[in-house]
Amino acid sequence: MTVAPWRASSVQMLSDLAVTAPDKEAAWAVIRGNLDRAVKLIEDACAGQDQPRLFVLPEFAFQGAPHDMGVAAWIDLACYPVPGPITEPLQHLAQRLGVYIGGNQFETTPQWPGRYFNTSFLIDPAGKIVLRYRRITTAAFPSPHDFMDDYLRETPLEEVFPVVSTELGRLAMIACSEITVPEVARIMMMQGAEVILHPTNSPDIPADDSSKIARCSENKVYLISANVAGPIGFSRDRTELGGRSRIIDFTGEVLSYHGPAEETTQVSALIDIEALRKDRREDEGPSGLLRSRWEMYASWFSRASFYPPNGFLRKPMGSMQDTAPLLDAARANLVRAGISL
Repeated sequence: MTVAPWRASSVQMLSDLAVTAPDKEAAWAVIRGNLDRAVKLIEDACAGQDQPRLFVLPEFAFQGAPHDMGVAAWIDLACYPVPGPITEPLQHLAQRLGVYIGGNQFETTPQWPGRYFNTSFLIDPAGKIVLRYRRITTAAFPSPHDFMDDYLRETPLEEVFPVVSTELGRLAMIACSEITVPEVARIMMMQGAEVILHPTNSPDIPADDSSKIARCSENKVYLISANVAGPIGFSRDRTELGGRSRIIDFTGEVLSYHGPAEETTQVSALIDIEALRKDRREDEGPSGLLRSRWEMYASWFSRASFYPPNGFLRKPMGSMQDTAPLLDAARANLVRAGISL
């Protein structure tokens, strides 16, 4: 199916923190306020000329970061299912305006009690959630890797690193600093991803910005990256700022960028899927997909195991401090593999 060029916009929005609320009711008031802000920004963007077909919202824009709060307490205070009360107003909005909306939240599910996920989701113009990606590589949050055997047994393989076919092309999602993990974007590209939606909540880290360009160039994909306005979620004194939302094309060229940490939907650009497909077909240079020699790498990945899987298989992670023995094991595995530390 031929895809006509379409416009995407990153929603750079302020985000208040539910972790500062004294109870669940007050936390929901914070979340509701963040949702109202997102809805208004998208409505205003659709009222002007060149209405975008797709919007991306920042990582944990609605709940904020949990800081040092333990897993059980954070679940009780601010976590919800997907779909659920956080996605519901966005689903209605997508249906009313006829747009796609990519978002992110901390998700719970009855299937995995005692655990939450850093989950990115995509809503289509019919108001349906058509993609849900639970972040794998995390530093402070639970991950499906923590109970990998059970998770993979119950989760279809296509839902582990999901890619969805739409009228806009094949879309995938990666949150925040997981864009620095080459394998995640690579696996999504291998399943046909053409555009990666990137909700982020991050400070100014040049290495992360370089990774965004590299992921686009090496996989021949677009990246639509939306960061928070104002302070980032992990800034306890609220002085470390977001901003720097951007859209990057499949060659690594930045099409749109906004550095200041103010609210805006002006990070916007045309996405040309047919140009991307032409570039992939013509395969100019050694970084093209046609010349990739995957078979030479497979045996190395098959025997690599550093951070232990199934570290919380029987008992869910209680707090970030619980990962200390797993990090010790990862260091030992790296040394055993001949990697100097």
